[in-house]
Amino acid sequence: MTVQARRGFTPTPPDRPRFTGADGIILLIVGGLLALGVWAAEAAPAEVRGPEISLSVGALPFYALHSVGRMAAAYALSLMFTLIYGYVAAYNPRAERVLMPLLDVLQSVPILSFLPVVLLSLTAILPEGIAVELASVVLIFTSQVWNMTFAWYQSLTTVPRELREASSIFRFTRWRRLTTLELPFGALALIWNSMMSWAGGWFFLMAAEIFTLGARDFRLQGLGAYLQTAANEENLTAIGYGIATLIIVIVLLDQLVWRPLLVWADRFKLEMVESDNPPQSWFYDLLQSAALKDTIASVFAPLGRMFDALMDRLLPLPREVSAGANRSSGIGWLFLGGIAVAALAGTVLGGRLLLQVSLDQWIGIGIGVGATFLRVVAALTIALIWTVPLGVYIGTQPRAAAVLQPIVQIVASIPATALFPVLVLALLAAPGGLNIAAVLLMLLGTQWYLLFNVIAGAAAIPQDLRYTTDLLQLSGWQRWRTLILPALFPYLITGMITASGGAWNASIVAEYVVFGGQAYQSIGVGAQITSATADGDYPRLLAATLTMVITVVAINRLVWRRLYRLAENVYRME
Repeated sequence: MTVQARRGFTPTPPDRPRFTGADGIILLIVGGLLALGVWAAEAAPAEVRGPEISLSVGALPFYALHSVGRMAAAYALSLMFTLIYGYVAAYNPRAERVLMPLLDVLQSVPILSFLPVVLLSLTAILPEGIAVELASVVLIFTSQVWNMTFAWYQSLTTVPRELREASSIFRFTRWRRLTTLELPFGALALIWNSMMSWAGGWFFLMAAEIFTLGARDFRLQGLGAYLQTAANEENLTAIGYGIATLIIVIVLLDQLVWRPLLVWADRFKLEMVESDNPPQSWFYDLLQSAALKDTIASVFAPLGRMFDALMDRLLPLPREVSAGANRSSGIGWLFLGGIAVAALAGTVLGGRLLLQVSLDQWIGIGIGVGATFLRVVAALTIALIWTVPLGVYIGTQPRAAAVLQPIVQIVASIPATALFPVLVLALLAAPGGLNIAAVLLMLLGTQWYLLFNVIAGAAAIPQDLRYTTDLLQLSGWQRWRTLILPALFPYLITGMITASGGAWNASIVAEYVVFGGQAYQSIGVGAQITSATADGDYPRLLAATLTMVITVVAINRLVWRRLYRLAENVYRME
């Protein structure tokens, strides 16, 4: 079992890196949905009254439960979406041609720019309380799901061929192949990206819980609203209690959920030799030693067998496409016709709004895209410089991971918005202070995607390959070039895709900051989006949002997708 990255080997050029008709149709549909949301937002109530937020310490457990509940609901949706979407995209070439471009578009939509439209449109058709809660869950879902889906798709496309052939020889059904091969193989990547999703989800949860728009108060009872209320009242004691509660929740989740899952998933690593320092978890050991665990397992075992038998019938052996499949062509054409109608409707609805954008505004948006692109490149470069060595160290040293992983989890989960005003104030007097602050703020919103994927990739390197490099006396750059970097390559690409999308999204709050009642703005498409939101200029908001989406999709298709194909064809464990 080696990492395919041989000197002198010329990889097959990646296929389908260019734009296709599916890309254009998807962009039209997404643009139509955005325009439809803008249209529905105009019918929202003119005034929305928010809840009273108590700064009592006794209210913090209640607020923490509310916040964790929203996060859990969004994560459950994200995991279900990830498993289904990634599976279909990995194993259905026709669907992959549409689903992966669609995923590129969806993860590129800067949801923070469209949060006002989502909230206003939902309050126009649903009761206020339900609409605000649903909008918060949707916002968190969009922050959690994309990196998980990319990681799951990457795992499915890099399963070693000999393991696939073994599953075919033993005539595994799709369900058996999923539970005995694919989920175990992708477990580490899914768990690390789930941790990243929760860390990033806290940022978006805070944004959703404290959102207000003029006379409309969309705040929710939770830790985000508690911290904002304490900051507005300059109650440092309450701020300290709120941050301490957030840290306690993060530590409890790490010790009771993520660390045991990492210990459990370590058994699925592809290696010939057992690791000298496997990860440890006191809670996992406690569960393993509990007698009640075996009793519960024996009670639910018959139900598990019945469920497996049912899923075996629902997901039988993979079959070759038969002549009967042609009968579904009519349904396919009908589906394509529906897509064409939706694309046409989206074009008309969005075009009416975009015609209201002046030429000067379009030029400003174009200049802003260029400025934001440079900041994204700078933020990704800085993130790569420090996340790769630290991530490899944490992923390959379980003892260090036991100490550093909770620290990283806590730091990544602290809402970066709390640091934005401080950075702006500190850098205002410096030359290019606003531009430097914007890059740093984008870095805070994007670096963790890279770090957690690097950790997952380093932890998945088989121990026997590490021993082989020791026997060959490879050290320093030789070890990195022949083992570490090739093994990390698929994970790095996943991290770079999600980090790039996160950087573009973070530009919305990084390039336009309000501090002390004064707005500080730098040139960028993120600033265009935020200022359009503040001014209620929905046509300019739609134009800037669509421009950002198209730019990010173009980068994904021309750069990241090519590298994804390279990872599939060359850098895989076999």
